[in-house]
Amino acid sequence: MISGFDRYFQIVRCFRDEDLRKDRQPEFTQIDLEMSFVSEDDVMTLSENLVRAIYKQLKNREFENSIPRLTYQHAVHTYGSDKPEIRFEMHLHNITKIFESTSFKLFADVIMSKGIIAALVADNSEYFTRKKLDFITEYVKKYGARGLIWIRVGEDSLDGPAVKFFSNQEKQALREKLKLKAGQVVCIIAGEEEPTLLSLGALRLYLGNELNLIDKMKDVLLWVTDFPMLEFDDVEKRYIARHHPFTSPQEKDLEMLESSPRNVKARAYDLVLNGNEIAGGSIRIHNIELQKRVFRMLNINDQEAEMKFGFLLKALEYGAPPHGGIAFGFDRLAMLLAGAESLRDVIAFPKTTSALSLMDGSPTEVDENQLKELGLKINSE
Repeated sequence: MISGFDRYFQIVRCFRDEDLRKDRQPEFTQIDLEMSFVSEDDVMTLSENLVRAIYKQLKNREFENSIPRLTYQHAVHTYGSDKPEIRFEMHLHNITKIFESTSFKLFADVIMSKGIIAALVADNSEYFTRKKLDFITEYVKKYGARGLIWIRVGEDSLDGPAVKFFSNQEKQALREKLKLKAGQVVCIIAGEEEPTLLSLGALRLYLGNELNLIDKMKDVLLWVTDFPMLEFDDVEKRYIARHHPFTSPQEKDLEMLESSPRNVKARAYDLVLNGNEIAGGSIRIHNIELQKRVFRMLNINDQEAEMKFGFLLKALEYGAPPHGGIAFGFDRLAMLLAGAESLRDVIAFPKTTSALSLMDGSPTEVDENQLKELGLKINSE
């Protein structure tokens, strides 16, 4: 964009170090679009129209005229996900206030440590056998929860291992807040905010599939916006970019960049189809001073920035247009269009669950002489 291109798109083969799942693998294809002098609305409108045209031509389906836009905060607190599946209800509820004065030590400790207590309510209590409750308790632990508290709702009673620790006032407040009815089951997770919400969101999606709550004949597009720009890495003890270090912060948050970095929102957006992220992008930084400020927030000093990104900083000195873009996951979109369960059903030369390419047997052992030529050595740690 700095060199004068107004807009372009490219088909990019990408390699990413991440766990293999049904909807992702280390090697994949992106359709990358970039354009100058655009706002978020410009990029989002173009992307919506592209997906509308694809679905109309290939599946003869149309989306609603108005595509919902959810903030990241709303998506995570309501659905427990930044790519929410909204084709069924079962919302998450923050019930922390109900237990502000509780004598239940587990909840009291969570509140003392600035954590949250969140719940979801499911119908069909017959489904929740003791064996199933034990299973979903272990299931949520995989997503960061320390455990699960469950409550069965009767006509005039609440039953469950933890209910004996609740006061009558707390039980009544639960009934009113969650609008409980006989035959329902309440699932509660307490702990740090992010793992609590994400693990409850994973449980929500699991139950949505198990209880056949998702209308799979319907297609729903939505945008998630206002992502946090930075997140703190507990291992490296520094802030890292949630999207990438060239994402522009929202103008209204610039004054908080150094004083309150956790609260800075990015000019970033994700397009979600039926609970799957199919595209993500942002408005980029085009001002050299702002770019340097962001590098410093990421603990990248001027010398390191010059060494790693000197070409970009030099280019920005000559003036760059405001610009932004978005990248579509080509393979994932193909998977959804084909109604496939796994990316490996639609991708050329898919990898196994251990990221092995059966076609050519890679990755293989590398010859010692090749490593020497490239100045590399294997670290066995």
